[in-house]
Amino acid sequence: MRLAVLTSVVAIGALCTPSALADTKVLVKTRTYNIAGTTGAALIEAMDRRGPKHGFMTHAIAQTGYSVDDWTFDAYRENGVCRLRRANGTLNLFYTYPQLVSATSPALQKRWKRFFAGVRAHEETHGRIARQMMRATEKSVRGLTIGDDPHCFEARREAKRRINAIYAEYEAKQIAFDAHEHRDGGPVEHLIRAFVGQ
Repeated sequence: MRLAVLTSVVAIGALCTPSALADTKVLVKTRTYNIAGTTGAALIEAMDRRGPKHGFMTHAIAQTGYSVDDWTFDAYRENGVCRLRRANGTLNLFYTYPQLVSATSPALQKRWKRFFAGVRAHEETHGRIARQMMRATEKSVRGLTIGDDPHCFEARREAKRRINAIYAEYEAKQIAFDAHEHRDGGPVEHLIRAFVGQ
């Protein structure tokens, strides 16, 4: 499960020096919510009650959210030509996971560890897709050159168009990944069944 907040606002600096802009960054924050129970089924029910919101009436076991701060570019203008030498953005990744706070039997603890490893792997795949999106976005706009654009208006417009196209492409990848993972009989269902002991 993941949430995305993406913007395509573009700022182009006038004749920035390379040291004035940092590299593209990824900032990660992890939150937890407490669950308690003595069986796998009870813990799944606790996650269903206390987990992050998924729609109006349901809750997810875990969640990955991300947003992208405005992109900035090191723009070089010469003889009416605008060139984007470097692209810099910040990806903000937010993970939310359940945290087991009750004492459990050794057998349940062992199943919990396997279950949680699977949950974490799922959410980190969402994070990996978001990171790939950032790299693809940077690559698509770095080096963009527009002639007869002394104020970089056209470069800004083209950069925004490319950014929106990359965001749409990677949002489709996120949706496809969730559809595969959450399908009937898919990995998420197997993970839950194994945890509950079915």
